[in-house]
Amino acid sequence: MIKYIRLFREFMRACLVEEFEYRANFAANLLSTVFWLFMAILTVQVYFYRTQEIGGWGFYEVLVLLGIFNAVHGFIEFILQPNMSRLVSHIRKGTLDFILTKPVDSQFYISFRHLVFWRLADIILGLGLTAYALVELNAVPSVVELIRFVIVFLASLVVVYSLWMGMMMFSFWAVKVDNLSYLFSSFFETARFPVSVYKGLLRFTLTYIFPIAFITTFPAAALIGRISGWQVVWSVGIAMVCFGLTRALWKIALRHYTSASS
Repeated sequence: MIKYIRLFREFMRACLVEEFEYRANFAANLLSTVFWLFMAILTVQVYFYRTQEIGGWGFYEVLVLLGIFNAVHGFIEFILQPNMSRLVSHIRKGTLDFILTKPVDSQFYISFRHLVFWRLADIILGLGLTAYALVELNAVPSVVELIRFVIVFLASLVVVYSLWMGMMMFSFWAVKVDNLSYLFSSFFETARFPVSVYKGLLRFTLTYIFPIAFITTFPAAALIGRISGWQVVWSVGIAMVCFGLTRALWKIALRHYTSASS
């Protein structure tokens, strides 16, 4: 474990040095992040001009969820997107061979080698928006609610990682799977609002098949006291199952990988 912590720290150091080689670009990206979060808040306000609640959630409760959505999106852009796109390239070009020969777990290396640091602003601003909304609600989470939030939020990140990694691993068998990332993004956009907004088959799909509910709705519900203990356990269970399936699929994929030297 210590070995991988040190390795991740080296990944961060190398990527941070690379990021600050283009400081003007770094600053411009930060401004872009602030702008798009501001636009997202305005979009929510438009919905609430004609209603007092959406799916049983009030304006500031939805802002709590929107902040978490922004934080999860920042996690995707900080770690997942830059690495998963490179996985497809490595398989196509055969350069995955060089990674497999390294004395480190190949899935760990593929998942965390490249980091986009300015995307941390999404995470910080998202959690800041969540904190602001909680203040406006006069809802100070208790210690139990904070613990539940941390557990469910970490579980949501595991679910996101597993879903994205699982889709990208189809590149071991298919020639082109880039469009799957757009499919994921389309489904992920539905997480901007509580899953209770959606009805019927769509709600079932977003809860049990493509578990969007576990990504944003459950963490937000934990902060505003809308989640029960069994739902926390359920979130952890879903995360463990998703990660276990992803890990198993990775091992199967490697067995089917035809290297450039074979």
